[in-house]
Amino acid sequence: PCNLTGWWKNDLGSKMQVFEVGKDGTFSGKYHTAVSSAQKPIQPSPLTGSQHLDEDGQCTFGFTVNWQNFSDSTAVFVGQCFNGDDGKEVLHTSWLLREKVDSEPEDWKATR
Repeated sequence: PCNLTGWWKNDLGSKMQVFEVGKDGTFSGKYHTAVSSAQKPIQPSPLTGSQHLDEDGQCTFGFTVNWQNFSDSTAVFVGQCFNGDDGKEVLHTSWLLREKVDSEPEDWKATR
């Protein structure tokens, strides 16, 4: 079965640490992004999430990252864990990032 606990690294060099997945599938951790458009220096950011615990091990999951230490944005990720041909676990995710804007008319440009 897929075990999200531990360190994960993506293609851009960002790293995620999941501390422990509870029996109910909930987890927390830190996200260390390698990319940012914020003006402040990048800082590790807290994440919280939930994993669907499937018996076949190829579970789905989702988590939220609060970029509270250096940005006014929040990101959500959803994905699935796969057991690769080489025996290693691989995560495939999609994400949305919501940036703070100054007014409602600017809402159109707030989500990537």
